[in-house]
Amino acid sequence: MKIPVIDISSLNSGDSSSIKAMAQDVHRACTEHGFFYVENHGVPVELQNKLQEFSHAFFKLPVEEKLKIRMQLGGSAWRGYFPVGDELTSGKPDQKEGIYFGKELSNEHPKVKSRTPLHGKNLYPQIEGFSDVVEEYMTCVEAVGKAVLEAIALSLDLDRHYFQNTITNAPTILFRIFHYPAQRSESQTWGVGEHTDYGLLTILKQDDIGGLQIKSNHNWIDAPVLDNTFVCNIGDMLDRMTGGLYRSTPHRVLNNSGKSRMSFPLFYDPNFDVEVKPIAGLTGGTDYSSRWDNEDVYNFEGQYGDYLVRKVARVFPKLFYKI
Repeated sequence: MKIPVIDISSLNSGDSSSIKAMAQDVHRACTEHGFFYVENHGVPVELQNKLQEFSHAFFKLPVEEKLKIRMQLGGSAWRGYFPVGDELTSGKPDQKEGIYFGKELSNEHPKVKSRTPLHGKNLYPQIEGFSDVVEEYMTCVEAVGKAVLEAIALSLDLDRHYFQNTITNAPTILFRIFHYPAQRSESQTWGVGEHTDYGLLTILKQDDIGGLQIKSNHNWIDAPVLDNTFVCNIGDMLDRMTGGLYRSTPHRVLNNSGKSRMSFPLFYDPNFDVEVKPIAGLTGGTDYSSRWDNEDVYNFEGQYGDYLVRKVARVFPKLFYKI
């Protein structure tokens, strides 16, 4: 069973038949797997390579240097570096280290002044050019996320700008750089355990090592590395909006390659202060008892930020800041 590869360049082709065929491919991918690759996305290969080079340079630094941008210094913005074992999945430490980034906001921004979690300034290492590459990459991949959401809207027979007009006119953009240290080839220690993503859409760049696995139709399958593609997957809020028609798919990472692994997920999520409501007429069955965490994503009340903060607080309990 293979995860489909979808060419999203047809969105700008003006060819209605090509756009319709692409939307049908997205629908099949979302109902059958909850995952798909996108190609012809427009993000320069040179930029992707620079991001990897800078990331490798950072993770080769001594621990004391990396800790100069530790997340504790980012306050309620939850930005910066965390060492191996500090991030939890289902209460268990992941075997990875990483850096958290987000939209860069000044100290005068209302949400920063009110100490709203996940809002603030990024913390960058003293590596010349690092911040410029991260900012450029985030901008490019945010555009990919916007395009993929248009494709998803068309796959649901909605106006292509449905999400932008309702819940993503000021999207929550979060970006991570993860490093999974090398482990023995026989190791069964999870780089990150089984989980689903919280928001609408994740756009993931993999390196050439692999290790990502997804749970499709109750079976775990590999998501192999495909050159110059991004892996896209559905989050809990799209599951909620479609009444379970498009399910947020569990996934995990097992790095037993004997080499270190890098991954670069960008999360394109709803506005922080929006209420995410179901799309009328869509349903796929809202039984959540079979979810990996028994979480009810269909009946919670409040804004997306409430859901997100509660989730992230479980991942980094030591960093939790009450609003």
